[in-house]
Amino acid sequence: MPAHIGRPEIALAEHRVTTDALIEHVRATYRHPDDPSRPHRSMAVWERLMRNSGVQQRYWSRTLPEVTQPVGVAQRAKNAFNDALDLAETAAQRALDVAGLDPGDIDAIVTSHTTSWSVPNLDVHLIERLGLRPTISRMPLATLACSGGAHALVRALQYTQARPGGARVLVVVAETLSTIYHQREQTPQSMIYRTLFGDSAGATVVTGIHQGNAADLKGCIIDDGFELAMPNSRDRYWGTIDEQGLHFDSTRAAASAAADALPYVKEWLGTRTVEWAGVHPGGPRIIDDVIEGLGLDTGKHGRHSHTSLAENGNLGGAAVLDVLRRTYDEPPAPGAEGALLAFGPGFTVAGAYGAWA
Repeated sequence: MPAHIGRPEIALAEHRVTTDALIEHVRATYRHPDDPSRPHRSMAVWERLMRNSGVQQRYWSRTLPEVTQPVGVAQRAKNAFNDALDLAETAAQRALDVAGLDPGDIDAIVTSHTTSWSVPNLDVHLIERLGLRPTISRMPLATLACSGGAHALVRALQYTQARPGGARVLVVVAETLSTIYHQREQTPQSMIYRTLFGDSAGATVVTGIHQGNAADLKGCIIDDGFELAMPNSRDRYWGTIDEQGLHFDSTRAAASAAADALPYVKEWLGTRTVEWAGVHPGGPRIIDDVIEGLGLDTGKHGRHSHTSLAENGNLGGAAVLDVLRRTYDEPPAPGAEGALLAFGPGFTVAGAYGAWA
């Protein structure tokens, strides 16, 4: 049984931070060890990496001076979760409003959140904040990071498929990725990540399709999900935590990880047609490798991913929802078949296949 993904709603954080502002901050902060009147000797390399990120601006839940303060893991985690929760509530309420549903109409909630530690997590907090039924089914996902949005859609699809009468599932993904910015870090990878990420939440309602509501649903209809933990790939990128907070790190192998995963994706797709694709905007190379690997045109079929990356940065698990939102605004032709794909630490892949109604 297929399911309908409603037009996602995205809640961006409050503070707009341009890449130019970040570069100037780095230039002013890190000075040459032998001559403090000059920029750091690696500044030219850092600036090139930051500008090659494909991000022109991103939105953070706190100002640049606040983000760069070494406040310690406890305060940093508390801020990150509270900010993510506020964004999640906003996006979820908008998604309910767009779907024309009351909180009591929702049968299950799937959440994904990685950038701070909290027990209970988003699911329990949102039940209270949104007024969802206390007996609602809960599927809280953690540590998925950038693949969280697509993975949540797969779980929502599976939930609806197990209920022939049709179910309504609220999917909510929130990440405050600015929390990984640490002033003391001066590696090339840290310069890339501090430039790449933005804070946001995304939400949508996934509705099981049955005979009574099939004619009323327009937009993205999915009927198959995909999950991959690519063999021998844990060296691509990962997260760690210390007394300062959460960190992301990676090796050079991360750059080719999406392309390396494509044979598995193609095996899943088989002979099915791919006329459109919503690809996680993890970076310019990820977008282009996947779009080209699927036999599509990067300029045409990768434009929503590239625009999302440029305007908002990599939003982690919510990013693929932002790409789908943009696809709703410029939809493929009715009946066009395609896939949503996202990539996360591990190296993992999650995807959904369907058609446009």
